[in-house]
Amino acid sequence: MKVVLLAGGFGTRISEESVFRPKPMIEIGGMPILWHIMKEYAYYGHTEFIICAGYKQEFIKEWFANYFLHCADVTFDYTHGRNEMTIHHSEVEPWKVTVVDTGYNTMTGGRIKRVQKYVGDEPFFMTYGDGVCDVDINKLLAFHQSHGRLATLTAVKMKQEKGILNIGGDNAVKSFREKNLADGAPINAGYMVLQPEIFDLIAGDETVFEKDPLNRLVDEGQLMSYVHEGFWQCMDNIREREMLEKLLQAGQAPWKKW
Repeated sequence: MKVVLLAGGFGTRISEESVFRPKPMIEIGGMPILWHIMKEYAYYGHTEFIICAGYKQEFIKEWFANYFLHCADVTFDYTHGRNEMTIHHSEVEPWKVTVVDTGYNTMTGGRIKRVQKYVGDEPFFMTYGDGVCDVDINKLLAFHQSHGRLATLTAVKMKQEKGILNIGGDNAVKSFREKNLADGAPINAGYMVLQPEIFDLIAGDETVFEKDPLNRLVDEGQLMSYVHEGFWQCMDNIREREMLEKLLQAGQAPWKKW
């Protein structure tokens, strides 16, 4: 299945880094957090990615354009008056990556809508490009396939400033509301599985996916939660980036299964 990654926002809460590059391209362990998320999905066999770029989208395109070269042993031969390049060996992952400029000021729903032609008429994964998780992707997919609803999101219990979920005993999402720091309720951690009908719920560039589309799914009983009791952490600020960096350096990064 294809994996859609939202990577177009401004990342204002980590502006110390995002002023130079898109937030998903900020590095932990020497590689962009976006790459870490892609490695998570690839570990479970999902290797086709569609990146919804926007702010500084050229940075993402240039990084992937050079990725193969940077992962290879290369000989540059100028002895015949030409620039001849021979690649001897490359450790690049067998991925297919489509980077789409989804607009500078486009909202999250609009970005998803803009990549519809690349997704096609099939279910797909979707997550945010700034959070890592050790959720079992294939168990998440199996849960989604078992209930027959249009959407599944991964829910985690953390005291975070994120969208709040009210989940019923059958794991159906009963209500969805935006941020409240006082809440310790399950939150939307991303790592979603979506049916292609989701595109019909998105009006255009101004649509915030976490508002009208998700609330409509809730009202229609079409949004389910996969409750994850393991690790999840977004990278909203420098402190969280440093925390993720320390986990990697200590060899204790739960999301790093590869």
